[in-house]
Amino acid sequence: MKNLQDTVNLLNGIKMPWLGLGVFKVEEGQELVDAVSSAIRNGYRSIDTAAIYENEAGVGEGIKKGMQETGITREDLFITSKVWTEDLGYEETIKAYETSLNKLGLEYLDLYLIHWPKEGKYKAAWRALETLYKEGKVRTIGVSNFQIHHLEELMKDAEIQPMINQIELHPRLTQKELIAYCQEKSIQVEAWSPLMQGQLLDQPELVEIASKYQKSVAQIIIRWDLQNGIVTIPKSVKEHRIVENGNVFDFILTKEEMAKIDALNLDQRVGPDPDNFDF
Repeated sequence: MKNLQDTVNLLNGIKMPWLGLGVFKVEEGQELVDAVSSAIRNGYRSIDTAAIYENEAGVGEGIKKGMQETGITREDLFITSKVWTEDLGYEETIKAYETSLNKLGLEYLDLYLIHWPKEGKYKAAWRALETLYKEGKVRTIGVSNFQIHHLEELMKDAEIQPMINQIELHPRLTQKELIAYCQEKSIQVEAWSPLMQGQLLDQPELVEIASKYQKSVAQIIIRWDLQNGIVTIPKSVKEHRIVENGNVFDFILTKEEMAKIDALNLDQRVGPDPDNFDF
């Protein structure tokens, strides 16, 4: 991978950018619109949102603004959203998809995900995603926060295999077993909260590696993700930080440095446990 437009081929041959912009906890408003448009202006082609973020309208505005400023087309972009647990179910998920699409002001999504593996609900939702995929309304479908047993259960009845599993992943939660399983099944792993919501930025081992390359700790973590074959979507609303997060293609971490970062794992989450959540 050489730049922000470099892509990975998903299971069905669709190309997804390795690096994108996440907008979790970014409220509707001009700051959001500007963050999305500035990401596009600075070379990003992948934007990740979700129904529960309640910011799809602003993301849509930012996409439109970014396209106008750069002259790129909708086909150049890769836009992701997710169905929330309250809307899991066949008809409910179809309806939720249409709602998200309308808020974003788009004619299709590139990726639609089941946000959390709500027991007794996600299989019907997956059937809805399969329908949307067959109808050409979404180019790829996947899941988020699914553990191995959730994936196995889903695939017992699925006609189409998930193409993505978006999970919490950072140096304190390396999820090696889950990654190995997904790779074996050709499910692309995508990291959310790759920077552990800022909790790793003064980690001594990471600071030391960052100083060697004259990079930020955030850039070191993003590079670690990419070298592990993980798609990643760091969040920022500041243009200089968005640019910095994308400037990770001019250095390569050594095997020893990769191992040193892996060794920071504590199986520590900042988000909910996929096996024990109450929403």
